[in-house]
Amino acid sequence: MHKTSGDPNRPAPILIDERIAELNDWRGETLARLRALMHEAIPDVVETWKWGVPVWEHNGIICTGESYKAAVKLTFPKGATVADPKQLFNASLEGNARRAIDFKQDATLDEAGLKALFQAAAALNKPKGK
Repeated sequence: MHKTSGDPNRPAPILIDERIAELNDWRGETLARLRALMHEAIPDVVETWKWGVPVWEHNGIICTGESYKAAVKLTFPKGATVADPKQLFNASLEGNARRAIDFKQDATLDEAGLKALFQAAAALNKPKGK
């Protein structure tokens, strides 16, 4: 059970910081590194907190960042339509819309591939009002 309350009066970046700290193991380190890669790939990404998990948005949701006992999972709601030339998606492959990546302990992150995937997912979101 996560302790982070998700209080809507507290900024999402603070809640994400707290989630990373409360994990206090390889999962927190992995989530922190994925978060940093997201900011490198999309400098104006917006961090939100929905469904009790970190969410990264740019004109819509790019992905969520869940943490489980044996994995950190990034779920891309539009993942089935995101170009994935490095074949990073390794979970939720059977769905018509979403795709996910499960990162296990000691996983090597393909940083360039992940940044390209984040950018491709963000490109699918159309700016509001256009």
